[in-house]
Amino acid sequence: MLRIAVPNKGMLSEPAWNMLSEAGYRLRSNPRQLVVEDPDNQIELFYLRPLDIAVYVGSGTIDCGITGEDLLKNSGTAALEHLPLGFGASTFRFAAPNESSFSKLEDIEGKRVGTSFDKLVHDYLVEHGINAETIHLDGAVESSVQLGVADLIADVVSTGTTLRNAGLRIFADPIMHSQACLIRSPRLDENDERLTILSRRLEGVITAQRYVLMDYDIPISKVSAAVAVTPGFESPTISPLHDKQWNAVRVMVPKAKVNQLMDKLYEVGARGIIVTSLTASRI
Repeated sequence: MLRIAVPNKGMLSEPAWNMLSEAGYRLRSNPRQLVVEDPDNQIELFYLRPLDIAVYVGSGTIDCGITGEDLLKNSGTAALEHLPLGFGASTFRFAAPNESSFSKLEDIEGKRVGTSFDKLVHDYLVEHGINAETIHLDGAVESSVQLGVADLIADVVSTGTTLRNAGLRIFADPIMHSQACLIRSPRLDENDERLTILSRRLEGVITAQRYVLMDYDIPISKVSAAVAVTPGFESPTISPLHDKQWNAVRVMVPKAKVNQLMDKLYEVGARGIIVTSLTASRI
């Protein structure tokens, strides 16, 4: 059985559960379940705190898991990133009081930085030659400056609304950009067949989320122009129609560009353009 850790709560939990469900794996039926066996797919799911997943995977207790790149880096464990998953995007930034003079990284020299990601921040500052004190905090990082615990903070930023409400502003370059990823234990070979199957299924879900299937009819004389607009992965499927002057084309296209592509195809001469969502794929 392949032992997989998944977040039991937090912003990564629901997208991770949905991805595993779409990949064909069995999930827990109630929130009290901590372990779910899926004998049909030869896996066990362990619902763990997001902060602990990299620790368990790094120690080899769990074979692999889904967590954030920032959480992995902050863990300091031997766990390895195996596959980016394309959700849970966030940016890690420094922030200081609005009225302060902080404007660049060098201004942090000798100051106190409040953060829940003390190792990540410490390593970043050392890498850039900055000598500062990192103060570990569990939650409510934004309040640390007002309470006199820190001079500035380093935290995950999405919209920045929470920081602004706390009277803080972002400064300096991002510490890192993060997203959810599949990580693996150093004891698990990256070519392990079980891990390969899991990775292939997750990649199939990612592809199905990012692409759609497009069908359209096009005069034979304009097929080359249409294919230039929608080249697909390897090549579109082109089939003859009853009217010998026309072909039917089927191709996968990026979901984010559907309407632009439909406009271009129509200008080229395509008609009967239809878009279909994907539920699974293997590319």
